[in-house]
Amino acid sequence: MAPRAQTGSGRLSRGLLLLWALLGTGLCHVGAEAEGFAQDVGTSPPPMAMFSHLARLSEEMYTNITQHCWELFVDMMRNVTESELCEWKVISRPYSTLQACLEEGADGLHYGYPNALAERFIFQSHHRYFHNCTRQHQVFLDPPEDVLLAMIIAPICLIPFLVTLVIWRSKDGKAQP
Repeated sequence: MAPRAQTGSGRLSRGLLLLWALLGTGLCHVGAEAEGFAQDVGTSPPPMAMFSHLARLSEEMYTNITQHCWELFVDMMRNVTESELCEWKVISRPYSTLQACLEEGADGLHYGYPNALAERFIFQSHHRYFHNCTRQHQVFLDPPEDVLLAMIIAPICLIPFLVTLVIWRSKDGKAQP
C-alpha cells in the first residue's frame, strides 16, 4: 500500500465525506435529467440502505486508517533492537503513536473506541514484538525494613497529632464567621 500524503490535520472533513458518500450512492446526480430539478423517486435508495452504505463506507475507511497506523508502527519499530524490545523508554513512543493513531482515526469517523479492529492491532503488536516481555525483566524488591517501618508508622502517628491540633484550634472561644 503506497503511503498517502498528509493534508491539513490528516482527516477528511465531514462535509466532503458526506458528499463523497452521496455521490457514491447515486443520490446526487448532475446531468440532463437534473436540469429541471426533477428527481425520479423510484431510483433513490431507501434511507436504511443509505445508512447501511454509510456504515460500510465508514468501516472501510477505518480499516484503511488502522492499516496505515500499523504500517507506521512497524516502520517505527524497525529502529528498535531486539534487546530493547522490553524497555518502556524505548518502545513507549511507537506504542503510544499506534494507540493515538487508532483512537484519533476512530474519533474522526465517530467510530467507537476501543473497538475490535483496534484491539486486533494492539494484540498483534504484543504478539509480534512484546511476547517475550514478562515480569522477569522487571525486578521488584521490597524496601529495606527501616524504610518500610517509617512508611507504616508515620501516617499512624500523624493522625492523633492532626486530631489534637483540630481540637485545640476549635477551643479558642472565638465565634467562627
